[in-house]
Amino acid sequence: MHSESPTTLVRAQERGTAGRATAVAHPNIALIKYWGKRDEHLILPRVDSLSMTLDVFPTTTCVRLAPGAGHDKVTLNGRPAEGEALRRVVAFLDLVRERAGSAHRAVVDSENTVPTGAGLASSASGFAALAVAAAASYGLDLDATALSRLARRGSGSASRSIFGDFAMWHAGLDSGTATEADLSSHAEPVPAGDLDPALVIAVVNAGPKAVSSREAMRRTVDTSPLYEPWAVSSKGDLTEMRAALLAGDIEAVGEIAERNALGMHATMLAARPAVRYLSPATLTVLDSVLRLRREGIPAYATMDAGPNVKVLCRRTDADRVAETMSETVPDGSVLVAKPGPGARLLRGDGR
Repeated sequence: MHSESPTTLVRAQERGTAGRATAVAHPNIALIKYWGKRDEHLILPRVDSLSMTLDVFPTTTCVRLAPGAGHDKVTLNGRPAEGEALRRVVAFLDLVRERAGSAHRAVVDSENTVPTGAGLASSASGFAALAVAAAASYGLDLDATALSRLARRGSGSASRSIFGDFAMWHAGLDSGTATEADLSSHAEPVPAGDLDPALVIAVVNAGPKAVSSREAMRRTVDTSPLYEPWAVSSKGDLTEMRAALLAGDIEAVGEIAERNALGMHATMLAARPAVRYLSPATLTVLDSVLRLRREGIPAYATMDAGPNVKVLCRRTDADRVAETMSETVPDGSVLVAKPGPGARLLRGDGR
C-alpha cells in the first residue's frame, strides 16, 4: 500500500518551476458506485462512493502559463483538443484562474494512456492530473482535500484519484448554501486491513461509448423507477464495504462490489429509453467470473458505464483469473492492476 500522503506532494512552491508544472495521476475504479448528480454545475453526487486507485493507465499532464496569449492551448495525446474535450479543460482552467486571481492563459499538454470514453475512468486520471498541475502552475497552495474538491469540478470521480489505494468520496451536505455543499463534497483515504487485492481488467471494447456517462446519468435519474431504491441500498453497501475493507475480507469486499455494480446497471436498463452498456462479450465475462467462484477462486466483477469488466481477486489468484479472462475474450485485452498511488507533481528530472 502507498503510505506517502498526497498533502506532501502538492505544494507548488516545493516542486517545479513557477508558472509550469507536470503532474501524474491514475484512474480509480469504484467499488461502491457514483451514479447520478444532484447538482451538475458543482458536480455534487447523489450518493457517497468508494474506489480503488490503480497502478496502471497513468495520465501525465503539463500546464505552462502563457502570459499575453489570447486563448488556452490544449493538446491531448499529441493532438489539439476540440469540441467538448476542449470546453471542459478551458472551463476548469477558468475556475483555477478565478481562485488564483490570474488572467493568464495556459498551454496544457496531456498524455492519457487510458482508453477514452470506454468506462475505464479516463476522466478521473485526466482531471486529477490537471488539478494538481494547474494548481501548482497558478501558485495555489492546496492540501489534498482542497485538491480533491477542485478535481471534482472537472470530473466527479477525479476527486478520488487524488488519493492512492482506497478512497471515499463524500456526497456532502444536501442542504444549506451552495458554498457549504461544495466544501463538504470531497474524497478522503479509507483504511484497509490485511488486504492484498488485484483487479483484473478485461477490455472487451476500448472504443468510445454510444451514450456518454453524463447523458446516461441524467436519463437514469430522471426516468428509471429503480434508481431511488438503488441509491438507498447503496448507503448500506458503503457501510458494509468500509467494514469489509478494514477486516481485510476479500470475499465480502467482492460480494458487495459486485451487487452494487449490477444494481447500478439494472437502474440503467430500467431507464426510458434504456441505457445498455452490457454487450454479449460482457455477459460472457460475467459467466466466467461465476465459473471461477464455483472452482473455488474468490473472484468478483464490477463494471462502470461501459462494457468492460474488472474482476476483483486476491493478488495470488490474479494470474489464474487473467488467464481465464484471456481465454474468455480472445479478441480483447487483459491486464492486472494493483492498488496505485495518488496524484502527484513530477520534479524537473521526471521523478
